[in-house]
Amino acid sequence: MWYFAWILGVSMAVLLAIVNTMICDAQACVTKDDGPCDKP
Repeated sequence: MWYFAWILGVSMAVLLAIVNTMICDAQACVTKDDGPCDKP
């Protein structure tokens, strides 16, 4: 069952990267530091 642990680890790493990117974008929008939300 090593493949189950491998798939679980990869999916958690991908999920962490996505959440980290979303948090970083949200903080850029709050602080108005030329984030993606400043562009029309």
